[in-house]
Amino acid sequence: LNTFETMVKLVCSLAFALIILSASIKCHSSFSPFLHAKNAGQPSKYGNKAISERCFCELEGSVNDCECNVAYVDSLNNNKIFPRITSLLTKNYFRFYKVHLFKKCPFWDDNEGKCSLKFCAVEECPADSLPDGLKHSNDTLKSSNRIFFGPLPKEEPCIPSKEDILGSINETISKAASESIATWIEYDAKTSSFCVVDEEPPEDQIYVDLIVNPERYTGYKGPDAHKIWKAIYEENCFKPSLEYSLFTDTRNMGDMCFEKRVFYRAVSGLHASINIHLSLKYLHSAAEVPGVLSDGINSLGNWGPNLEEFHRRFDPDRTNGHGPQWLRNLYFLYLLQLRALAKAAPFLENVDYYTGNAEEDYETKEAVRDILNIVKDFEYHFNESTMFSGGQQAVKLKEEFRLHFLNVSRIMDCVGCQKCRLWGKLQTQGLGTALKILFSGDFDSPDPTVFDLRSMRRTHFKLTRNEVVALFNAFGRLSDSIQALEVFKKLAVP
Repeated sequence: LNTFETMVKLVCSLAFALIILSASIKCHSSFSPFLHAKNAGQPSKYGNKAISERCFCELEGSVNDCECNVAYVDSLNNNKIFPRITSLLTKNYFRFYKVHLFKKCPFWDDNEGKCSLKFCAVEECPADSLPDGLKHSNDTLKSSNRIFFGPLPKEEPCIPSKEDILGSINETISKAASESIATWIEYDAKTSSFCVVDEEPPEDQIYVDLIVNPERYTGYKGPDAHKIWKAIYEENCFKPSLEYSLFTDTRNMGDMCFEKRVFYRAVSGLHASINIHLSLKYLHSAAEVPGVLSDGINSLGNWGPNLEEFHRRFDPDRTNGHGPQWLRNLYFLYLLQLRALAKAAPFLENVDYYTGNAEEDYETKEAVRDILNIVKDFEYHFNESTMFSGGQQAVKLKEEFRLHFLNVSRIMDCVGCQKCRLWGKLQTQGLGTALKILFSGDFDSPDPTVFDLRSMRRTHFKLTRNEVVALFNAFGRLSDSIQALEVFKKLAVP
């Protein structure tokens, strides 16, 4: 009898075990896309938390290095900034970007790393489709207060009277003096710049319609893409410790001084934002899809959110625990660029945003002012005035900071995918413009909390049209990334 009871118990236990095993297999099969993860088969460091919880575990509380929390940024961006900046960037002034896409990589031979996939190509904007105001623009802002693009209005010739001639000031300047002044201006521009500006002749640069060439996953990956970020992090980024790898150990950032930590977090935030874009508009198949796609473009390809790709790039189990902190750095960069917009607001409010279409130009200017009013009313701006204060050592560190980012912008000319190069150059120029606004001194006022154009140094107060376009588009990319996190949070819910 005892033997029979033992056998019954054994059979029951075995049946129960089979039921549990079957349920487990079903559970894992529902997450089959994640089984090829780097640490697949190993126990998670995050216990029984769902994958969705693990990726976003750092997105709460203070952003750190800023007096603001994540929830406040989410509310500001998703409810106020995102709908406005998305609408603004469809305006002609902001959708056309002038760029040189065929520069030679200054660091290595990039011929072997060229992307031959059709989705890597950029469609150039034909000259006849450009707004009239851009066809004749020299891309330079004419003044520190009022900006005009396109041909200047014709003036009637002035015939001076004899008294005017006798009392006039001799405004002639020798050729040698003019050349010297041009050299001074060029030197000032270069020493205040944080990114490389395309200075090639106009025939080497093209206008690109950013709406026709959206940022999305093109299939460009592997060693060549990895090489770009390796060069940025290992050769042009401040290191928090001697033990350093491609993706810096974010847990050691506290060992860095504030200035170096700001640099790393800005680069990391940019990297995170780009990875979110590639996950949000992922190429699921190259088959033709009829009708207009979700991004408003008629195109070949089936594009859409890829949750598995997002987890591959940010899941802590796949990123040695760093992924959630990279997402946190996105919020830091967002606040950094938000502050730059606020600081330059008096200038940006006075730009004419000229394209030749009076009605749309007026709408664009009003839309910019609407966004800037929200930006200026924000209470928890990043405080850049605490940086680079400490004598000659601080001056040296500031120049090192500038040169590091200058090199990062140069590396964008080594990207093998043409479309990735386009968006890499635009976003680094946008961030470089924000750094110029914050740290060059040209936009400083006696009281950093006051947005007063008259109190600033007008003699150096200038941005090119491309810098303005890049500044807003780069911020728009960050806004889009934060909004996209809500998409992935909903997709990740079991």
